Amino acid sequence: MASPDRRGRVAAAARAGSRRRLPMRLLLPVLVLVAMMAMLMLRGYVHSEILADFRVRPEASTDKVPQKILDGGPVIDTRSGRITSLRVPDHRLVLTFDDGPDPTWTPKVLDVLKKHHAHAVFFVTGTMASRYPDLVQRMVDEGHEVGLHTFNHPDLSYQSKSRIDWELSQNQLALAGAAGIRTSLFRPPYSSFADAMDDKSWPVTEYIGSRGYLTVVNDTDSEDWRKPGVDTIIRNATPKGGKGAIVLMHDSGGDRHQTVQALDRFLPQLQSQGYEFENLTDALGAPSAHTPVTGLDLWKGRTWTFLVQASDGITDVLVVGLAVIGGLVISRFVLMLLLSALHARKVRRRDFRWGPSPVTEPVSVLVPAYNEAKCIENTVRSLMASEHPIEVIVIDDGSSDGTARIVEAMGLPNVRVIRQLNAGKPAALNRGVANARYDLIVMMDGDTVFEPATVRELVQPFADPKVGAVAGNAKVGNRSSLIGAWQHIEYVMGFNLDRRMYDVLRCMPTIPGA
Repeated sequence: MASPDRRGRVAAAARAGSRRRLPMRLLLPVLVLVAMMAMLMLRGYVHSEILADFRVRPEASTDKVPQKILDGGPVIDTRSGRITSLRVPDHRLVLTFDDGPDPTWTPKVLDVLKKHHAHAVFFVTGTMASRYPDLVQRMVDEGHEVGLHTFNHPDLSYQSKSRIDWELSQNQLALAGAAGIRTSLFRPPYSSFADAMDDKSWPVTEYIGSRGYLTVVNDTDSEDWRKPGVDTIIRNATPKGGKGAIVLMHDSGGDRHQTVQALDRFLPQLQSQGYEFENLTDALGAPSAHTPVTGLDLWKGRTWTFLVQASDGITDVLVVGLAVIGGLVISRFVLMLLLSALHARKVRRRDFRWGPSPVTEPVSVLVPAYNEAKCIENTVRSLMASEHPIEVIVIDDGSSDGTARIVEAMGLPNVRVIRQLNAGKPAALNRGVANARYDLIVMMDGDTVFEPATVRELVQPFADPKVGAVAGNAKVGNRSSLIGAWQHIEYVMGFNLDRRMYDVLRCMPTIPGA
């Protein structure tokens, strides 16, 4: 057998080891929590729930916009300090679709384009491209061009240059992850015709050009977002006199069934008039807007799309889990109300008895106390007013405020004080049980006040030999304050109704101290 010194050293070593292992045990839950928070933040960002800016600036003056831009074509080139604009040649149409890809409508648009052997330019947002990368890949695989439409679709005239760079780089990151490409085409959100360029949007266009992008607006606006009807969409999209045009449509942002129907009629109708539906760079005779992404940039993009997919999947699982848990909580609450009402009706009947005769034998009341000088006297005096015969044992758990002396100075009969070094409430209760004179024991806190009938009511269930322990119906005395009122609700809902339900179901999990 180990010596006392040896045992002390072993216990100390075990405690020290426990202290070292505690952070490791906490590390995994903390990492999981951080990962979950990161996934939720990522989902909120990608779904434009955080860091999104939905302001749209009203039209401004055009004093700073070059006249040749206002009078020029829908393709604006401000790269390398140049200021030029381009038009699509006659009998060539460049269909453009904004705000996608959308899991419902983009596949339908792609199907119609494929059916009529037409190509188009899709100006995708980074949020949608990150969530539906397979659709971006399909666009590229089927020969369409893809352009940037920012990541979160803000009005860039409100944004700083650093935010503009962020919108562009994040949009390119999503493209790299989805299809392994970069693009040189850009369409500003909320843009219109070239002659709508103003003093707020023109500086943005110049800056975008300095970053290596062609800005693409449009010649004809189908206004399909208004859902004006298929005939109106076709009429709005059709250029006059056989001229070439860049046509604005949408494949996302709401119900686009009119767009799909109009497109299925518009394509053969214009093709019969000699129009060709081409990519923008093909129509302009320029090199492709797409550049393959390789190496680290490609892996960054793939990692990004993987994390976005993971965040959506995890949060979808969380939503389902919360729905299930919410349903269970509501079901439990309804069951608790029904069973607690049944229990109350049972025990409040006039003829209800716990057993053949009431319990009258004396009771030992244990009061563990640690620094309860402010309230211990009220606690003990409330017990002395008890209608049931009792002895009171106050276990002073190493108090430093004179709790034990206050009780001893009261000089009350049947009140004993037991002192011990501070060892905690469980040890104090065990010490009290060891010193109790009677078989029935009531435990209470040192800051609690009993009504005169409390002890008598608490012990009456022991008239039933099947009862092993009793938990009281705790009340909050100071319900006049807001905090007290909320605590009262907590006690009623969290303790008392629960106990009634458990009693009816005969599955009481624990006997709380309160």
